[in-house]
Amino acid sequence: PRICFINKMDKLGADFYYSVKTIKEKLGATPLVIQLPIGAENDFVGVVDLIRMKAYVWNDVKDDMGAHYDTVDIPEDLQERAEQYRAELMDQVAEADDELVEKYLETGELTEEEMRAGIRKLTIERKAFPVTCGSAFKDKGVQPMLDAVVDFLPSPEDVPSIKGFKPGDESVEIDRKPVNTDPFAALVFKISTHPFYGKLVFVRVYSGEVKPGDSVYDSTKSKKERVGKIFQMHADKENPVDSAEAGNIYTFVGLKNVSTGDTLCDEKNPISLESMTFPDPVIEVAVEPKTKADQEKMSLALAKLSDEDPTFQVKTDEESGQTLISGMGELQLDIIVDRMRREFKVEANVGKPQVAYRETIRKAVMNQEYTHKKQTGGSGQFAKVLMNFEPLDTESGETYQFVNEVTGGHITKEFIPSIDAGVQEAMESGVLAGFPVVGVKATVTDGQTHDVDSSEMAFKIAGSMCFKEAAPKANPVILEPIMAVEVRTPEEYMGDVMGDLNSRRGNIQSMTDATGVKVIDAKVPLSEMFGYIGDLRSKTQGRAMFTMQMDSYAEVPKAVSDEIIKAQRGE
Repeated sequence: PRICFINKMDKLGADFYYSVKTIKEKLGATPLVIQLPIGAENDFVGVVDLIRMKAYVWNDVKDDMGAHYDTVDIPEDLQERAEQYRAELMDQVAEADDELVEKYLETGELTEEEMRAGIRKLTIERKAFPVTCGSAFKDKGVQPMLDAVVDFLPSPEDVPSIKGFKPGDESVEIDRKPVNTDPFAALVFKISTHPFYGKLVFVRVYSGEVKPGDSVYDSTKSKKERVGKIFQMHADKENPVDSAEAGNIYTFVGLKNVSTGDTLCDEKNPISLESMTFPDPVIEVAVEPKTKADQEKMSLALAKLSDEDPTFQVKTDEESGQTLISGMGELQLDIIVDRMRREFKVEANVGKPQVAYRETIRKAVMNQEYTHKKQTGGSGQFAKVLMNFEPLDTESGETYQFVNEVTGGHITKEFIPSIDAGVQEAMESGVLAGFPVVGVKATVTDGQTHDVDSSEMAFKIAGSMCFKEAAPKANPVILEPIMAVEVRTPEEYMGDVMGDLNSRRGNIQSMTDATGVKVIDAKVPLSEMFGYIGDLRSKTQGRAMFTMQMDSYAEVPKAVSDEIIKAQRGE
């Protein structure tokens, strides 16, 4: 269910009635016009409420921010049009159910309460969409739009019980009703940083109630935390409340170790809600502070920003020592850099965007042996491993698997995790171009220990070197991120758009018709999509639009792979 808000009514060329028409023709939706604008462009002053048949007029008072408006009679020049649109609205609303139809046919009129109930029913059933209007920048029309959210969109009472499972056992399903009397359950959906309060944790409370000073259980991390303050946010203002109740959104202060996607609950009645899944970053850029004074501030800023956004990651390149930031796209990283400058006063130099390539193996290497032996006086180092490395199907989301098949105690159990850690460490840098390696099943089958010289470090080195020696024999290849791209374009530009996608190594998946446009679905390598928005606009006179999201990783063609390897090696 959704509500339409036609914004920027104060801008040059604003046309409310044309916008309503495009909702029908281009989106194929049924608009319920519940407001009409009073004036347009520079003369936009308010809206007509077609349910109450009253006008709301805003006065341009300085520092008022649109907080106050006057409720007056509908202007005479709009009276006839308002009555016409109200009659059309009642015709639509009467179809919501049989009782309203019967009442409308008998009396030719519906009460305000009946109209609101009918609009709400049509909205929740997604048969129609209420249309409001205003100017968000000048805060005109915002209050009636928010009232429409309350009146017509589903409330927590319309939502069925939330389903979760027993922590650690997904086979045991648990229900929580959206009432205060059920045990507490909430999901962390956002984290931000406040200059005074520090970490702000945004939660949606699905059931139960919690008050400042109460302890909550983070079932995702199996940790107990204490809630300091509880706020309800209004724009950038924090309004303290005495309790957080079922069905609402709140901000908690005082939770130190919580992350986005965690479940907070009652420790005596634990539950794990369906967590949020975040794709791996596919693009990265190098950043460096412009001055030494910015170095520490930049590290602090990046740590806080990565805490807020799980799709944003920070790492240090071991060879160059550069700080690399990675995310889901150019725009996201541009915003991160801009926030560093605005919020943390950090000026940084930013490199060119780089694609987050991966490496994998295509052939199994069996019985790879490595012995780590070092004697430097005193106790030495000794570890011997025999391992198999096989390609692993990553479609399920699993990128690495480690199996222990050692029998007879040839390798002490305490050293097995060290072998695993060594392999994973070696996989951080592939043999072709130094990209992280994915899609590997590592199996340790045999080995040997020494009573005195064997250690966790020795077996970690053995595991790491065993993989490094096996990888070149395993037919390693480079993988690149493939994006699912959807382009919506007028039909006359379809040939140019498809030709451009093909030139970018795109694979056209389908072409379908939507209202007034052609929809092209394609799979395109991310490396070919840099600057695409500008090219698309120039080819279609700005009339096409596109979206893209991460789809999968695929092997890079050999010619492209050779170029990538040369670039990485500086050849």
